[in-house]
Amino acid sequence: MNNRYAEIADKAWRLFVVYLPYLWLLLFFLTPFLIVFKISFSDPVIAQPPFTPLFDWTKNGVNALYITFDNFLFLFEDDLYWSSYLKSVRVATVSTLCCLFIGYPMAYAITRANTTTRNILLLLVILPFWTSFLLRVYAWMGMLSTHGLINKGLLSIGLIDEPMKLLYTDFAVYLGIVYAYLPFMILPLYAALQKLDLSIHEAASDLGATPFRVFIDITLPMSATGIIAGCLLVFIPAIGEYVIPTLLGGPDSLMIGRQLFNEFFENRDWPVASAVATILLFILVIPIMLFQRYQITEGTSANE
Repeated sequence: MNNRYAEIADKAWRLFVVYLPYLWLLLFFLTPFLIVFKISFSDPVIAQPPFTPLFDWTKNGVNALYITFDNFLFLFEDDLYWSSYLKSVRVATVSTLCCLFIGYPMAYAITRANTTTRNILLLLVILPFWTSFLLRVYAWMGMLSTHGLINKGLLSIGLIDEPMKLLYTDFAVYLGIVYAYLPFMILPLYAALQKLDLSIHEAASDLGATPFRVFIDITLPMSATGIIAGCLLVFIPAIGEYVIPTLLGGPDSLMIGRQLFNEFFENRDWPVASAVATILLFILVIPIMLFQRYQITEGTSANE
């Protein structure tokens, strides 16, 4: 009898561990998304909440159903939103590639360092997380301003004759995103590179392969999972970034995160803002699906 109770408890614990992440996603991802998705089919009104209900409830049940697609049609007709989407995708893509080109050598160097140095380098990578994200962006505003540290340094060594306009430019947005999300690229790459078997590199070198050929044929393919994971961790939050484009990009930085804020809090047009968020989510689902397909393909190839 005790063994039976133990088996039941063990099975219940396993089910709890397996389905807990699904419950978390249901409560904190799917449910809020369904609420936003429902609002996207409503009409804006001056009320609280500022949108019309989809269902007209009566004592006998649902009396009428009100659904409109005008919010999505408005997004297709207005060039402002499409230009914001395209700029957000461009900024996120370029920033992700910059993080990859900077983060890969750093992650590779960390894996090749001795244990003491490796721990110190990893600490330096995660050290910025100990400071408020907003404070770090404000610090870049001070350094990139006309009388900031960067312009003063360039003037003092004679590289420029007058201060450059660095703040409120696309360059400042790229710099801020790369700085903020670089650790999210380094850590997955480090986890993937740490698992590499260095004996394979030695065998390839003994067979006459150059270091560059060893990197292209062995290191790079075997770290593909870390590359894809790091790119997703940078691209997904970067495409909807609001704080960095607002503080470093200025009023002319039209990224979709800022448009979402304007629609929700300035225009009070929750249905249009919900439609913008819905399309943005579908854009982000595409790379996630591609990554899952890649993992399934890699797993099938490994089993074969």
